[in-house]
Amino acid sequence: MIPLRNIPRFFTKACRQPGYALGVFGLRMMAYAHYAAGAGFAFVPESLTLFLTHRCNLRCKMCGQWGEGGVTKQEGPDILKAQLSFAEYQKLLDDIAGVWRPSITLFGGEPLLYASCMELISYIKGKGMHCLMITNGSMLEAVARSLVESGLDELNISLDGSRQLHDDIRGMPGLFDRIMAGIDRVNRAKAVLRTAKPLINLQSTITRYNYRQLEQMLAVAETAKANSLTFHNLIFLDRQTMEKQKAFDERLGSTSGEWEGFVCEPGIDPGALEHKRREIISRKTPFSVDFYPNFSCAELVDYYRNPCYQPPAQNCRCVSPWLVAYVFPDGEVRPCLNSSYSFGNVKELPFGEIWNSQSALKFRRLLRQSRMFPACVRCTELYRY
Repeated sequence: MIPLRNIPRFFTKACRQPGYALGVFGLRMMAYAHYAAGAGFAFVPESLTLFLTHRCNLRCKMCGQWGEGGVTKQEGPDILKAQLSFAEYQKLLDDIAGVWRPSITLFGGEPLLYASCMELISYIKGKGMHCLMITNGSMLEAVARSLVESGLDELNISLDGSRQLHDDIRGMPGLFDRIMAGIDRVNRAKAVLRTAKPLINLQSTITRYNYRQLEQMLAVAETAKANSLTFHNLIFLDRQTMEKQKAFDERLGSTSGEWEGFVCEPGIDPGALEHKRREIISRKTPFSVDFYPNFSCAELVDYYRNPCYQPPAQNCRCVSPWLVAYVFPDGEVRPCLNSSYSFGNVKELPFGEIWNSQSALKFRRLLRQSRMFPACVRCTELYRY
């Protein structure tokens, strides 16, 4: 079932998009039933994330891909340049839209670096599917009107604080002003075209650099006329957890090398963070505010201080591969962003055959038997479902 602490978050989203929320609820119930059956088969996917490109124009300090300890910046040019053509995405979308119509998330890297991004959004919406994009916001100004005209449902923009703080964390002077100018253009286009979409959702990652100044984001969100503001607890792992993960990788014939970019010391005082959290949620705002995962005070302390941390009992199982999949720039369909394990490749097989392929069943059966893998402990997907 949907974790109880996520009910307020789900209810808020349902009020904004009731039809979409109703469909999501039904798919989740079916996914939980298939998970309980134990055979590894999954119902139709709730969501499909298209990882459009590995490339990014920023070097954010905490990023597991391009940050201080990021792994993507160590990859060769062949991997960094890899991407599916617009025609290949059309084929994939044609395959899934006829029967399934999952929600589509556009991700990267920076998805707006994919040259056909606007055409892709329009094609997705033309197929009647919900579409969300996650972006660093640096390129919004140039495409603002096109984004609104494309019918994009939700625009998730990463922001870490006000001007100086955000630019310091993201490594680009003037970035904050560029993002805010882009958001303003989006809002102006929405007003001209008389549409409420895309919803503007601000996403702020809690790090050692900003956790004592999170209240800055309240003023930023109000200026941006945001629909929601979410503070995401930091994703990080320790070396001991990575060593435990290797045993499962060997059984699956894969690696979890992408998790290496998240091996770090968080440098966050959970007591100070909890004080800041209470201060923020006590304020009245014209937009929804939440912290994710939504930990209790004791859980928050355990999350940041305990090297042997284990999630709360209700979250000690991962259901994500019964609900979502990730299509990478090389066409591989993966159950996890940070694992090399593949269910199959959309260049070779229709997605319908890949979703419940023998490779997919093997992964889900082992995951259900184990309830979760060692590296799952601080993955946000563990707490979503």
